[in-house]
Amino acid sequence: MSGLSIFKSPAPYHIIAYGTLLGSQFFQSFIGGVVAFKVLTRPQFSQLQQKLFPIYFGMQTALPVVLAITYPGSTNPLGAASTLSGVLADGNRWSVLIPFATMFVGGLINMVYVGPATTKIMRERKVQETRDGKKSYDPAPHSKEMQQLNRAFGKMHGISSLVNMGAFIATIWYGFSLAERIQ
Repeated sequence: MSGLSIFKSPAPYHIIAYGTLLGSQFFQSFIGGVVAFKVLTRPQFSQLQQKLFPIYFGMQTALPVVLAITYPGSTNPLGAASTLSGVLADGNRWSVLIPFATMFVGGLINMVYVGPATTKIMRERKVQETRDGKKSYDPAPHSKEMQQLNRAFGKMHGISSLVNMGAFIATIWYGFSLAERIQ
């Protein structure tokens, strides 16, 4: 390619979207969230996550769509086509389609169901803290209501983490597929 024609190709946008997705997943899961939990008070950490997660889950949902739309096909005329037709090609089912679908569905589940359900439980715990005169994370004993809310929160947090890890693994899986095409 010569001159500015690379700007017309889906390839650089694909690489940028992939890097953004993988980088944000890695940072949120292993750096930002961990450091914030260690240095912020529990209420500050909760407020931060409540603001970040809708953005993060939105990115986890939107970027796989961008990856599918910008999927660069083979330069070989007999190879896979570009964009969605390339993603849907039989030869790309396990190396492209399944990872993209896993990334997208994981982000969507967290954005539409798990994230809002977790936030709802957090708000209910805040109300229960006022009733009990005790924080949800204070040492036991806790009221039965707070114990139920803490279990429900733990369950939803665990589901969210598991779904997020599945999407992260799918992103890495696709990265190996992408790297194989670059060789």
